[in-house]
Amino acid sequence: MKKFQNKYRIPSARAVWWNYSNEGLYFVTICTYCKLLSFGAIANQEMELSEIGKLAHQFWYEIPKHFSFAKLHAFVVMPNHVHGIIEISNNVETLHATSVPNEIDATSLPNEMDATSVPNEMHSTSVQHATSLPDKNKAAISPKRGSLASIIRSYKAAVTKDARFIDPDFMWQSRFHDHIIRDDQEYHRIVNYINDNPQKWEEDKYNP
Repeated sequence: MKKFQNKYRIPSARAVWWNYSNEGLYFVTICTYCKLLSFGAIANQEMELSEIGKLAHQFWYEIPKHFSFAKLHAFVVMPNHVHGIIEISNNVETLHATSVPNEIDATSLPNEMDATSVPNEMHSTSVQHATSLPDKNKAAISPKRGSLASIIRSYKAAVTKDARFIDPDFMWQSRFHDHIIRDDQEYHRIVNYINDNPQKWEEDKYNP
């Protein structure tokens, strides 16, 4: 483990060779802290959203209102995580990460705790695996404006602000997972995975 400013930190697993402001399709997974079932439950292979789950659903679809270069594809809210595909297209806009629903400043929220285990993704090694920087100390290490990380940080902050009126202890996992989608075959496989997720909850690795 390496040190940063004389403090030990977990190295980022993100693709250091890739500019996450580049146009492209990104498969994103964001988990609740410790995989707590904050977003609802699966009943008869269908997702029944809790009040917090409804927030996670609502604010996702408001992303393009605040980041006009972001286009949304397949998306699902599961009991303890969300899966979605975000397309960054014609990224000529440079909105700040705080341009989120209700003008929430992500840096004003309490720091999220790091979970002891971050779930691995379900995809083959042919897909580039990448993970965001931990949310801790984000005030010093901020996502690049117009990047995927700035979008996700703002989304998480928006959900967290309203969710804590319902559950003051609500938190996200401090990291999110993203995959750079390379081709049409990969795209369709991930879309099918997202759409089928509720039907396969019993065998889902995120199911505690």
